[in-house]
Amino acid sequence: MSKLLGSYARLDIDLIKGKGVYAFDQNDKKYIDFCSGIAVNCLGHANPELVQALKNQAEKIWHTSNIFSTQAGEKLATLLCEKSFAEKCFFCNSGAEAMEGVIKTIRRYSSQSGKTHKNRIVFFKGSFHGRTIATSSAAGKGTEGFAPLLNGFDIATFNDLESVKSVINDKTAGIMLEPVQGEGGVIPAKVEFLKGVRELCDKHDMLLGFDEVQSGIGRTGYMFAHQEYGVEPDIMAIAKGLGGGFPVGAFLTTEKIGSCMVPGTHGSTFGGNPLAIAVATKVVEIVFDKDFLESVQNAGKYLEKQLLQFNNIFNIRRKGLFVGLKFNDKIPNDKAYKTFCKNGLLCVRGKDNTIRLLPPLNVTNHEIDEAIKIIKLSVDKLL
Repeated sequence: MSKLLGSYARLDIDLIKGKGVYAFDQNDKKYIDFCSGIAVNCLGHANPELVQALKNQAEKIWHTSNIFSTQAGEKLATLLCEKSFAEKCFFCNSGAEAMEGVIKTIRRYSSQSGKTHKNRIVFFKGSFHGRTIATSSAAGKGTEGFAPLLNGFDIATFNDLESVKSVINDKTAGIMLEPVQGEGGVIPAKVEFLKGVRELCDKHDMLLGFDEVQSGIGRTGYMFAHQEYGVEPDIMAIAKGLGGGFPVGAFLTTEKIGSCMVPGTHGSTFGGNPLAIAVATKVVEIVFDKDFLESVQNAGKYLEKQLLQFNNIFNIRRKGLFVGLKFNDKIPNDKAYKTFCKNGLLCVRGKDNTIRLLPPLNVTNHEIDEAIKIIKLSVDKLL
C-alpha cells in the first residue's frame, strides 16, 4: 500500500531514466514523452547543456538566501526582462507561487496607490492557476471541502468581452488570464478579446495579468504566448519550462508596479536558489533564440499536418507545440489518454474531453512521426 498521499490518480508507470524525447520505465519500456512533465521538460530529458550547468553550480554553492545579493539571479532577471515587457523580476519555486505573488502585487499596488477599495480580481471559467487556497478560490476549481474560500475574486467567461464588462466594477483591481488556457483544453484567446481586455484595464485603471506558466518559455513558438497577439500585460507569472525540469518560477512586472513590493511584503526561502538559477539561465539562453523559436513553430506546423489524418476522431487546437486534441463524443479522453500511454506515447489530459500533447521544444520531425504511429495504433483500438 502506497505511503504517498492519494491526491493523484497515478498511472502504474515509474519513469526512472530519459534521454531527449524518450523516457524509460521500471521495466525498461521505452516511451515517447509528449507530456514533458506537463510542459516542464522543454528541452527533453537529460539535456547535456542543462546537466552540465547543474553540475557546474553544484560544485560551487547550493543555497544561500535572499538576504544576500546574487549576480547569477541578477543576470537571469535581466535576460527575462530584456525579452519581455518587464523591468522587475521575483523568483520563486513554482507556478502556483508565482500566481500568489501576482495576486498580492495587484492588490498591494492598488492599496499603495490610494485605491484601497479596489481589491477584487477577475478570473475566468476554464482557467487553472494552481492548487493553493488563493489560486483555487480564484479559478473556482478543486474547492470542495476546503471552505471557507478566499474572497475577492469574480469569474467571467473566457473569450467573451461582454461577460468581462458585466463583472467589473469600481472595486476591480485587475484581470488575470491565460493567453492559452492549458488545463481548460488548449483554448487560445481570440485576438479581439485579448485586445479588448487590455483596453478595459486601461480605461478603468486596472492591471492586466497573464498566467504564462504553461504557455511561456517558447511553448507557442514565441518567447511568451501574448507576444503573438501584440498585447502586453502589467504583470506575468512564469514557471514550468523555465527550469527545463528543475523547479523554478517567477513573476515579472514593471518598475512602477514592482515598487510597491518593499522588504517584508513578499518572500521565498528557496526562491532564486543558485541551482535553479543556473539551469534556468541556460534554458533561457537556448530557447530565447530567434532560430530556435522558429524551429518550434515549424515543428508545431509539421505535427498538426500529421494529425490532420485523424480529423474524424479529434479536432486540433494548437499554438506552436502547445497542442490539444478535442475528441469526439464517442471517445472519452480518459480512455484515449490511458490507451496512448499504454502504447508508448506519454501525454496529459485536459478539460473539454481533450488530451494535451506537449513535446520537448527541440523535438524532431522523425520523433513526431514515431508519435503519429502510436496515435494511429491507439486510435484503431479506440474505434
